[in-house]
Parts: sequence; C-alpha cells; structure tokens
Amino acid sequence: MGKRLAYIHTVAGLTSTFKALSEELLPGVDLFHIVDESLLQNTIRANQLTAQTMRRLLRLIVSAEEAGAEIVMVTCSSMGPAVEASRPFVSIPVLRVDEPMAQLAVQSGSTIGVAATLQTTLKPTVDLITHVAAQQGRAVRVVSKLCEGAFQAVVSGDPARHDQLVAAGLQELVPQVEVVVLAQASMARVVESLPEEMRRIPILSSPRLAVERLAQVIPTL
Repeated sequence: MGKRLAYIHTVAGLTSTFKALSEELLPGVDLFHIVDESLLQNTIRANQLTAQTMRRLLRLIVSAEEAGAEIVMVTCSSMGPAVEASRPFVSIPVLRVDEPMAQLAVQSGSTIGVAATLQTTLKPTVDLITHVAAQQGRAVRVVSKLCEGAFQAVVSGDPARHDQLVAAGLQELVPQVEVVVLAQASMARVVESLPEEMRRIPILSSPRLAVERLAQVIPTL
C-alpha cells in the first residue's frame, strides 16, 4: 500500500475535486477526507480566524495523523494561518493549499491580483503572497478584489450566480495586473468559462497546483 494522505476540507463540495485530481496525479496513494464545514462558517460569522477555530483545526490534523496519515493538506485558504501554527504539534507535513499558487504568482509578475469571495480568505491570501515575495526577495504590489455576494450565491444553491459574480470581478481585475490568484479553491471552475481575452494573463487556482506539489513531496516521505 502507498503513502497515506489526508485532505481536510471546510467545503464539502471540494472532496470530489481533490479526489479526481488525486486519481490523476497521485496513483497508488491511499487517501481519505475529513470535512468540517463549521470551521469556515464560524470564521465567516466572527469575520476572523479565531483561536478556538485554530484549536479545532489542530485537533482534526492530530486526528488525521492518528488515523495513519503521513501527510495532510488543508484545502481552505481561510485556515492558512492555523495550518502554519499547527505544524510544531504533529510529526507529519501539513500543507496549505495555496502555498504553491502563491509561489508561482510571485514568480509570474510584480503586480498580482487576488480575487476572493470572502473577506476572511482575501486577507490570508494577500498576506501569504507578501510573505512569499519577501522570502524570494521580490518586490510585488497586490491588488485585491472581493467578489461580493458570490459566496452567498453558491451557499444558497445558485452556482451560476456565483460564477457570474466571480467572472465580473475578474473582468475588473485583469486589466490592472500581470497575474491573478483565485483565493478559494471553489473558484477554479470559473476560469474555464472565461472568454479568451480575459485569459491573456495567468489566472491561477490552487487545486491542481496543490496536488502537483503533493506529487513532488510524497515520494520523499
């Protein structure tokens, strides 16, 4: 049996996305999913990532390790700071879904757009890009765009409205920047439906880049 991977999700619908990518890019890897939507719900309600939510995510990561996971990926960008804080408490790698995307964005341009559907995701993503740029010794300017109403639309069962609002936000953002980062994994599907002129610059989403990173890391475990 291959290495064992755990995904921790705060949006149930992402399990199928990461299952499909894992089947394609991680053949032979044994994986399981942990889903707790209340982590994101409580973060939205508090309008910040609270200490209580960070502790609860840590417990899930510890549980994944105890279940036999040899590596964990947390697929929610809003949980990013909690992922980093969890690392000293477990003996296995714990990865942020958005780290590979941020690293590629910094390498792709000095003016970086960040589109998000939640304020609680926007700030951690901007902070991560700024941190990665500092690590790489690069000067970057980040332009943020909150696609207001998009998250509420998808939660209420209107994915078409979500996609429309995200596309409108990207239409505003693209002319201002050299590369765009989609702060939430759930936004990735919108890129495929964008007209060609809106894809003249890289529009990066996290799921495939994150699983590609896993494909690099897992053989070294």
